[in-house]
Amino acid sequence: MPLAERLRPTTLDQMVGQKHLLSPNSAFRRAVENRMLRSCIFWGPPGVGKTTLAQLVAAQAERPFFALSAIQSGIKEIRDILQKPHGLFPPVVFIDEIHRFNTSQQDALLGAVEKGTITLIGATTENPSFEINAALLSRCQVYTLTSLAMEDLLEITARAFREDVLMKQRDVEIISLEILFQYAGGDVRKWLNALEMVVISQWNEPKIILDTEHIGGVLQKLTSRYDKQGEQHYDIISAFIKSIRGSDPDAALFWFGRMWIAGEDDSFIARRLLILAAEDIGLANPTAVILAKNCLESVRMIGRPESRIILGQTIVYLATSPKSNRSYLAVDEAISAAEKYHYTEVPLHLRNAPTQWMKQMGYGVGYQYSHDYPGHFIPQSYWPEEIPPRAFYQPADNARENELAKILKKWWPNRYKNE
Repeated sequence: MPLAERLRPTTLDQMVGQKHLLSPNSAFRRAVENRMLRSCIFWGPPGVGKTTLAQLVAAQAERPFFALSAIQSGIKEIRDILQKPHGLFPPVVFIDEIHRFNTSQQDALLGAVEKGTITLIGATTENPSFEINAALLSRCQVYTLTSLAMEDLLEITARAFREDVLMKQRDVEIISLEILFQYAGGDVRKWLNALEMVVISQWNEPKIILDTEHIGGVLQKLTSRYDKQGEQHYDIISAFIKSIRGSDPDAALFWFGRMWIAGEDDSFIARRLLILAAEDIGLANPTAVILAKNCLESVRMIGRPESRIILGQTIVYLATSPKSNRSYLAVDEAISAAEKYHYTEVPLHLRNAPTQWMKQMGYGVGYQYSHDYPGHFIPQSYWPEEIPPRAFYQPADNARENELAKILKKWWPNRYKNE
């Protein structure tokens, strides 16, 4: 059994890190100790304790615990759990990598979560806003788990040499663990498994030395196996996206190369390109979204090694494309306004009138059908009476959006005034 598994906490007090959730006065800790469990999503990088925390939460509440992996399980496994008798309290159903469930699989959980038949705990490394469907997400509280700090990892290391049946047998001198932290980041699983390998490599020595030289020699052999799961996963994708946004195709290709050799999921890269095409390029080049979508579909069909060609072409295209985030900003501003004015009624002339009674009530009266007018346009209000029309969308200064600006100023001169 690996060291990380041998040291897996068995109580909440043994958990290290995540003080925002586990400190004695935190709302989450109080809810768990009072057995007030609610369905939730644990979002955070690998190796920060998502699975362990789910197990401890279920144990604290004395609930049956069922663990599923979204990679290996599907609707059948979910239904099997739902059909079993569970006594007075609903079981905790833990789904690791829940973002890998498709929409229908996530929908299969909705009824049970809403009725309280199960308490769902999902774990994901991906942003739930993008990867979990809105209906399921609205029924779950999202808790963010963060990478462990160096002091947290040192605390776990001290426990390993104090309590673990294997590690406490050896005399150890700790000189520097900085290189181990650079390798593992805040991933405790990665840290402990690498630490164990370093100790085993010196097992026959009278004293185990933990310094840059000894640790570095072992990490060189481990890097190719573990790079994909560490903190670099997040740092490199960030550098990759920022390089494309900054219109540097060569830097973007370099960071893509780093992800490629580490075995990063091609679909993950392609999904990020699709998001970037909408967020950072937008209407400056609407074709970017189409190309990125085709890229995502293509890499799923083709696979490695040829998928790198499609990804490379898309990366260069997006990096060299004109950029605009105005539609992205506009939709967020519009959503904020919708939240503020959620109580407003739809004006009568904009309502549908499928029945005679609705027509008598004035539904649809006064609406002007755009196609009946020159240029397929007629000025009329499409806004609730309580809200003065406003320009959420502000075209950026590029060839495509300059043309859009001219059209909008012509149609809505009071909203899009000439500069």
